[in-house]
Amino acid sequence: MALPNGSGGYQIGDGNSSEAQLFVQAAPTALTAAAVLTSAQLANGLFTYTGAAVNLTLPTVALVEADISSASKVDAAFDFIIINTGATNAATVIVGTGWTIVGAAAVSAATSARFRARKTGDGSWTLYRVA
Repeated sequence: MALPNGSGGYQIGDGNSSEAQLFVQAAPTALTAAAVLTSAQLANGLFTYTGAAVNLTLPTVALVEADISSASKVDAAFDFIIINTGATNAATVIVGTGWTIVGAAAVSAATSARFRARKTGDGSWTLYRVA
């Protein structure tokens, strides 16, 4: 049985794969200075950045695991995107306690980056730059 959708859009199990897959997306978290990102901001999944060259630091793994209840199983994962709308400066993702990063951490000016966070064990996550 398909999930009701009311007015088009992709339905899981209904076979209408040619339609757009719709989901809820809150407004992006707009950043203009160095910041320690919160679990809630990561769960939102979308950031914009403009400003001087800065570090954007991930929260500790302990905070992520406490705040995102579905992040309890090894191999649980979520994605987030950073869009750097600035003209000249990079924003660099810095990992907090319990994180390892794989791939380039800097999001250059006028580009975007997609990251995947994956739980690799109790108290440990890896952040992958995937695009």
